[in-house]
Amino acid sequence: MEELKIALKVNDLDNVATIFANGIKDGTEVEIRDKRGNKELVTVIGDVPYGHKIAVKDIHVNEQITKYGEEIGIATHEIKKGEYVHVHNLDSMRGRGDWEKEEKQ
Repeated sequence: MEELKIALKVNDLDNVATIFANGIKDGTEVEIRDKRGNKELVTVIGDVPYGHKIAVKDIHVNEQITKYGEEIGIATHEIKKGEYVHVHNLDSMRGRGDWEKEEKQ
């Protein structure tokens, strides 16, 4: 019997869940769980390392990405439910001193 792979959606505002399993390859089914005890099986798109994120819904370009109830970035590409969310498809909002410089000009 294959071990159930888990991803956690911590906050109701989150549109990503954190993977808590090793060996998540493209096409793997994971169970997304939230704090209310809701569970949903989702097929992962892409290889996802332990502790990284997948989308819990479709996310559109320029849409805010929220993890643990906090805005962590903006989608730079269309992201499908179950897809790996990382630097290849999001632009971080943290520590962006270059945006402050652009606003001042």
